[in-house]
Amino acid sequence: MNDVKIEGVVIKPLKKIPDERGSIYHMLRCDDPLFEEFGEIYFSVVYPQVIKGWHIHHKMTLNYAVISGMIKLVLYDGRENSPTFGNIMELFIGSENYCLVKIPPMVWNGFKGIGENKSIVANLASIAHDPEEILRKDPFTKDIPYDWKIKYE
Repeated sequence: MNDVKIEGVVIKPLKKIPDERGSIYHMLRCDDPLFEEFGEIYFSVVYPQVIKGWHIHHKMTLNYAVISGMIKLVLYDGRENSPTFGNIMELFIGSENYCLVKIPPMVWNGFKGIGENKSIVANLASIAHDPEEILRKDPFTKDIPYDWKIKYE
């Protein structure tokens, strides 16, 4: 599923700078072409095998980076006017694949903690949280054709 694309989604590898004192994790700078606007930054903790999703934002652009642990991030393009309508992207991001994932408004997203430890997901959002601009669905809804089970293939 990793070869599937969704219009407007950008994946950018990020740098970690380690030394004997610890590490610096880069995420997003105001002079980066991917940066749009600062609304807020928050951190979401997800426990192993727990699913947070589905949700969609009408106005907010999400910029996710996993600063601790690993998640399975799944995106679904339900935008009927999109050339990638119906596509699903499945990404494994975090300590073993440190990257930024930019998700435009109106793309469904959810994530699942994988591995044995909790994961911490940072989101630099383009607007401040507004409960009126978000819509949520059960992670097991039939409206989105995705199965969260581990795939053994």
